[in-house]
Amino acid sequence: MILIDNAKLVLETGIVWDGQLLTDGGRIAAFGERGSFGIPADAERIDAGGMYLGPGFVDIHVHGGGGHFFHEDPEKAAAHFLSHGETSILATLYYDLSKDDFLAAIDRVKTAMQTDGAASAIRGFYMEGPYMNPKYGGNPDKNQWRGEIRPEDFMQLVDRAGALARVWAVAPERDGLEPFLAYARHQNPNVIFAVGHSEATPEQIRALKHYGIRIQTHCMNATSSKSQWVGTRGCGPDEACLTDPDMYAEMISDSMGIHVNPVLQRLILNAKGIDKVILISDSFVSEQPSPEGLRHVTDLCFDANGLLAGSRLTLDVACRNLMHHTSCGIAEAFLLASRNPARAVGLYREVGSLAVGKRADLVIVDDQFHVQHVLLDGKLRK
Repeated sequence: MILIDNAKLVLETGIVWDGQLLTDGGRIAAFGERGSFGIPADAERIDAGGMYLGPGFVDIHVHGGGGHFFHEDPEKAAAHFLSHGETSILATLYYDLSKDDFLAAIDRVKTAMQTDGAASAIRGFYMEGPYMNPKYGGNPDKNQWRGEIRPEDFMQLVDRAGALARVWAVAPERDGLEPFLAYARHQNPNVIFAVGHSEATPEQIRALKHYGIRIQTHCMNATSSKSQWVGTRGCGPDEACLTDPDMYAEMISDSMGIHVNPVLQRLILNAKGIDKVILISDSFVSEQPSPEGLRHVTDLCFDANGLLAGSRLTLDVACRNLMHHTSCGIAEAFLLASRNPARAVGLYREVGSLAVGKRADLVIVDDQFHVQHVLLDGKLRK
């Protein structure tokens, strides 16, 4: 048992200013105001020092960090993010992988998930591809999935990933996409689809919603729309997401507001409401230098063509950036970084909020989201 004392508890409904939380067997056993529940004499104690205790961050869209991709070294990649409070991670595989590389990556991550190391924080896969629009996104020249959508290709991927493929990102405008959607849904009824790297119209997206399209991959990034009339705005995936109450909008909040301009971050929050926005890191690994004028920025990632290729973010930093760019406070940032992503991908029964019986995946941060302590399954990891 571990008692975390002298903490500000960040709940979905507000903050308990003088709080305590007790874990037992890797689960949350009790929490509340100081003195509101009994404390076993043999409980190990952690003094939070008056800092904020909340649910561990849930990063559903992350390729790698600390110099390591998840598809190459899931343990080291997970350790990097775990140290920043990310206790639930969806390892993201990208369209630059061949079919054989996809299959090998799935096996490698699945094996790492069975260990007691940092990779146990991986809860499944976010498949960013392979069937997206090859015109958009970082490293478009490395897209190996431009051709025909063939069952002999996608059936192997779907079968190998199984129920661990929690999200498949697709471009609804791709010809021949529906057989893939139908097969993935049949094999895994709980799968979620995201609209990613796309110029689909709202009508094209709505036509496929019955398959389970519930997320827009990094809203305002790698999208486009076509205008019907000169001098007017077209409507594409961004507009479809902003006006659909069922869809979650992923958002990358970097320090400079490059991925999503701060004005657009506020627009997304105003349009979707606090319950339907998900902070993601979209962290990538690249040795390419930043373009001239952005060399001083540490949380951006670029490809060899000078195009944005994700970020070098972790969700603690993304929360801090969010509070700088918008009117969100600490409790709201936790909702975007923990509860909302957990809800979107089917993890909410286990993680994403402080509740008795949920996993004791916890993070202690100061008022600027600098991580002080991390617990995974009730074990202190930082």
